[in-house]
Amino acid sequence: MKKIVLTGGGTAGHVTPNIALLPALREDGYDISYIGSYNGMEKQLIKAEGVPYYGIDSGKLRRYFSWKNFSDPFRVLHGYSQSLSLLRKIKPDVIFSKGGFVSVPVVLAARKLHIPALIHESDMTPGLANRIAMKGAVKVCCNFPETVSKIEGGKGVLTGTPIRQELMKGDPEKGLAFAGFTSDKPVLLIIGGSQGSVFINNAVRGSLDELLQEFQIIHLCGKGHLDPKLDGREGYRQYEYISKELPDLFACASLIISRAGANAICELLALRKPNILIPLSKNASRGDQILNARSFEKQGFSKVLEEESINADILTETVRDVYKNRQTYIDTMEQKQGIDSITKIVNLLDEAISKKI
Repeated sequence: MKKIVLTGGGTAGHVTPNIALLPALREDGYDISYIGSYNGMEKQLIKAEGVPYYGIDSGKLRRYFSWKNFSDPFRVLHGYSQSLSLLRKIKPDVIFSKGGFVSVPVVLAARKLHIPALIHESDMTPGLANRIAMKGAVKVCCNFPETVSKIEGGKGVLTGTPIRQELMKGDPEKGLAFAGFTSDKPVLLIIGGSQGSVFINNAVRGSLDELLQEFQIIHLCGKGHLDPKLDGREGYRQYEYISKELPDLFACASLIISRAGANAICELLALRKPNILIPLSKNASRGDQILNARSFEKQGFSKVLEEESINADILTETVRDVYKNRQTYIDTMEQKQGIDSITKIVNLLDEAISKKI
C-alpha cells in the first residue's frame, strides 16, 4: 500500500482541501497519516476523519516585531527534528502540504530524507511559509493561472483547489429547518472565515434593521463572537462555527457574504452562489485576499467591498444590488470551465512516487 503524509494547519483553509482529497486517496490505495500542530484546529478536523494524527512544535515566522520572533525559530527547529523522526517512523512514499507554518519543517524534513513533496498554493501570490517550503518541493499545485509563472524551476502546475464533495450535496429544506426559517424570504449567509471576522460581524449587525426587512440571516461569526443580545431575534441566527450542517446552509442561501480566502471563494464558485467578498485589508494581511477578490470580481463571479469603504448604508445597498442581479452572477459562474482538481492532484502524487523524484 502506498503511504502519504498530509500536512497543513493554522486555519480551515489549510485543512479543508486536504480533507477533500481523503476519499480519492483512499480509493487510490493510499495509507494516510497527518502531521499538524499540537493544538491547532486541524487536529480536531483530521481526527474526525479517522486519520492518524501526529503533532509537532510549530513556530510562526512574522513580518512584524514580536518577542516571539526570538523563540519561534527554536520551535521551528524542534519541529524539523520531530518531523525527521516521524517521517522515518511512518516511511511515507510522498508528502502533500496545504501550507501554514506547521508544514514548513515537514516539507524540509522530507527533502532531507529524499521523500517527494507536493505543495498546494491557493492564493495568487505564495505566502511566506510556502515560499520557504517550495525549496523542498518537487511540484507546486496552483489555484490561479497567474501563480504558475511565479513559481521558480518550472515546478508550478495549475490544478485548482480540491473542493469537499459533500458541499455539493446540501439540502435547502434541511438548511431552512436547521435555522428555523421559512421559504418566504431569501436567506443571506455570512461567513467570516474559520476564526471569524470582528469587522464583518460589526458591519452586518450594524445593518440588521435594514437587512432583516428583506432577508433571513444566518451568521457564522467565529468562536467567542456570539452576541447574546441578538439571541432569539426573528429572522436572525448566529453560530460560532458549523461543520456537519454547512452544506445544507449553503444550499438554502440565496446570497453569501464572505472573506476572500482562496479556498472559500473557490467553494462559492463551485456552488454557483452569488456573493459579496470583503477581503482582509493590507493592514491585517499581506494583501492576498484583495488579489483573490479582485480576480473573482474581474471575472464577474463576485462583488468586492473593501473594509475601508464600508458603512451600514453601503453594505445594505450592495446586498440589495447583488441579490437583484443574482442570476447574472450565476450565469457567469456557470460558464467557468472547472478543473477536476482532486483527480489531477492524486495523479501528480502517483507520478511523484513512480518517478522517485
